[in-house]
Amino acid sequence: MLIIQNFPQNIILENEHVLLRPLEITDIENLLEFSINEPNTWEFSLVRANGKENLENYIQLALRAREAKTEFPFIVFDKKSQKYAGSTRFYDINLPHKTIQLGYTWYGKDFRGTGLNKHCKLLLLQFAFETLGMERVEFRADNNNHRSVSAMKSIGCKVEGVFRNHMPTLDSEVRRDSIVLSILRNEWFDEVKENLKAKLI
Repeated sequence: MLIIQNFPQNIILENEHVLLRPLEITDIENLLEFSINEPNTWEFSLVRANGKENLENYIQLALRAREAKTEFPFIVFDKKSQKYAGSTRFYDINLPHKTIQLGYTWYGKDFRGTGLNKHCKLLLLQFAFETLGMERVEFRADNNNHRSVSAMKSIGCKVEGVFRNHMPTLDSEVRRDSIVLSILRNEWFDEVKENLKAKLI
């Protein structure tokens, strides 16, 4: 049985369409265009990256979490356009329990609906289940973020339920309901992996 004692720290995942590499502080320049020109990207995010100052804070928080070994953030590079497309990460990493969350995912508007997300998710889920030996990969989102929820369902996630009044939002006193979805190890090998591969563009 595969046993991972420590989360790997130099992960690079890629196929012919996309490359995911560790996020670095210098990636501020690679993501700044989205930060300045597409502020609505973080409408449902609990940590905003709109504007250079917020982007710097976003990346610094992600890197500190990686140092603490609780998260592993990636920058996403689209090979077709030869441009950086966004970011994603593993978080709430629990190796003893073989569980992990996948989220903080966002892409510039030109990369949405292109199939890029499915290529990223295939690589990330393969790594989680087949390299790390995870039993469960969890996803969460604001229950009002219909685009994100639809994207998660389309890759094979199953809805488990909604945490009502779960978390505060950034810009108001309104609290969000968080939807919880997941993919289990047996689901990945039985159907999700092949179904996801069949949807790749």
